[in-house]
Formats: sequence, C-alpha cells, structure tokens
Amino acid sequence: MASLPQSIGETVAALQALGYVARRELAAAVFLALRLQRPLFLEGEPGTGKTEIAKTLATLLQRPLIRLQCYEGLDLNAAAYEWNYARQMLEIKLAEGASREDLSRDLFAPRFLIKRALLQAIDPANTVAPVLLIDELDRADEPFEAFLLEVLSEFQITIPELGPVRALQPPIVIITSNRTREINDAVKRRCLYHWVDFPDAQAELEILRLRVPGAPAALARQIVAFIQGLRSLELYKRPGVAETIEWSRALLELDALVLDPATLHDTLGVLLKYQDDIARVQGSEAARLLAQIKVQR
Repeated sequence: MASLPQSIGETVAALQALGYVARRELAAAVFLALRLQRPLFLEGEPGTGKTEIAKTLATLLQRPLIRLQCYEGLDLNAAAYEWNYARQMLEIKLAEGASREDLSRDLFAPRFLIKRALLQAIDPANTVAPVLLIDELDRADEPFEAFLLEVLSEFQITIPELGPVRALQPPIVIITSNRTREINDAVKRRCLYHWVDFPDAQAELEILRLRVPGAPAALARQIVAFIQGLRSLELYKRPGVAETIEWSRALLELDALVLDPATLHDTLGVLLKYQDDIARVQGSEAARLLAQIKVQR
C-alpha cells in the first residue's frame, strides 16, 4: 500500500505520472478527501474524467477498486448484501429435527451472506482500505440515497439479522454524478464537492501526449482544436476526453497526418455517438471548424 500524497502539488504530479492530468482545484479536492477521510463527490458532464480519477487513485495508492455502477431500480440487495436463499433452503432440509431456535440462528450466520459492493468496501476483514467508486449516482432512484447516508456518515451498514457492520479502515469513497437530476443535499453535505469540467486546450493536449504518445504534434493540435470547437455546439452529447483519446488512436490507425474532410466524415462515429449530432456536424459545421483550424495554424 503506497503512502498518501503530502501536498496538492505532489497529488498533481502523482496523478500526471499515471496519465491523469488534473487541474490544481481537482487535485486539492482529492488531497483533502484523502487527508480528512471524507467521501469526494464529483459532478460534471459525461466524459470529463470523473470515473477515471477513482481508477487512477486505486493504482496510485495500490488499493483494490470496488465499483458500484448505479442504475434505475438499484436496491439494497444489489448494492450492499443479500442472503443466499438457496443455501439457506438446503440448510433447512439438512437440519431436520433441529430446534427452531438453533435453526434460525444458523440460517442467518455470516456464511450465508452474499456481500455486494458497499458491504465489501466496509468489511472489517479488509486488510487494506479499498477505493469505493459509486458511479453515476444520479441514475439511481432517490430512496437509495437515504440508505447511502449511513454508509457515508458512519462507514457502516446495519443488517437486521446480524447488527451493524462497521469498517475498521474507512474506504476512500468517490461518488460521481452526470447531473441528470439533483442529488439530495444530505448526501452532498457528507462529502467534499468538486465540479469536473472539460479540460481546456492545453490540458487536453497534455492528455494526448500522455495517453497517445505516437500522435504527431501537429495532428494532436488539430484534434484538440476541432474537439474544443465541437464542445461549443449545441449537441445532444458533447465528446469527452475518452472520445478524444479514442479518435486520436483511430486516426493513427488510418495513418492520418492532418485532419481533412474525408477523414473526418469517415471517423465521426468514433467521436460522436448520436446520429443527430453526426448529421449536424457533417454539414456546414465541419467545414467551419476545419477552416478555423487552418486559420489557427
């Protein structure tokens, strides 16, 4: 297990060494969350690197990453724990003749408990505190947030049949939201908060240098300039950093040295994920953005 960064500057450098280019404000939020042992709530548009920060932290600190992907209908059984009913039924059949009291006690022993992400993260048996990623909390239903409060406040989960289970070593908690709905204030108050925005051109160039080192410098500048221009348009989904990296790799596979209309037309499906967005960009917008790039050169 690696030691925690000792300063904001050290946090910036450590993240960058693993290919994550973080603004100082984000690095400050990460540093304080680690030092204060508080959950970090990251909000922003899809593709801005919120999920990636949890993965990078797990690598940096040499800790296991436990990910809970939120979705509509997520409940306690899927997020925290459930009883292994099949094994319990088998136990009942094998325990014929046992007293009801003994059978009841045995049926709800820890060996019949199936641990999901949240319980795994606070398991007292953990020798190392993991990184717990609660991804896209805004996709889950609001009642789930009420249950989450106990986890965030006390790092514990109360199981009626067993009692409270509390972490001996609190996990490092990263919560992300794409802000498709507002998250309850009670959840936010238990966290440090940071809004993660799209990177500026200089930061995105640095990301490409680290993640796609084979990209020619001139092509990388054109890619970044074009994507920065795309993000100024009213699109259904603006391309994120992941799309920037993926598009760059696709252009390298095509041996592209510069952006031209034909290459752009052929590869827009790598960059944009909705037909309405592709149709809009393939028209006059593509020509306009390419013209701007040539002027900048």
